[in-house]
Amino acid sequence: MQQPALRIGHGYDVHRLVEGRRCIIGGVDIPYEKGLLGHSDADVLAHALADAILGACRGGDIGKLFPDTDPAYEGADSLVLLSRVMEFARERGYELVDADCTIAAQAPKITPHRDAMRANLARALGVDVEQVGVKATTTEKLGWEGEGAGIGAWAVCLLERCSSRDRA
Repeated sequence: MQQPALRIGHGYDVHRLVEGRRCIIGGVDIPYEKGLLGHSDADVLAHALADAILGACRGGDIGKLFPDTDPAYEGADSLVLLSRVMEFARERGYELVDADCTIAAQAPKITPHRDAMRANLARALGVDVEQVGVKATTTEKLGWEGEGAGIGAWAVCLLERCSSRDRA
């Protein structure tokens, strides 16, 4: 049976907000009194998108490729990791068609940084910025995001299997 040419992937990530850390989302260092806690730079948006891509190409998850037990990834730039995930997908014959991402955060405000996030993600993926959507919600002060305890992100993507001649 022939493999389908299109595959979808879904990713989800969450990081706790703490004092003494930078708040990097979508590769943007957002001025805020708290930052995201994690082994790498804790870029919740880049991590969710990486997991979506890995899901679509059946590559596991970001923790499989870049385990948080490996000191090599301590403080790692998540856009670099995202770029490596896209290389991983391309090695398996897939190209990104489109991605759409949602960030859930009561604060900091995401909208002023949205275009820079889209540009950063697109650059890391090696695609046009129009292939990457980013939006945000506050959760209306409900749940842990609304209480300001952390930030969550979801991403979906569509990958297309390319023929070997298309990749040449």
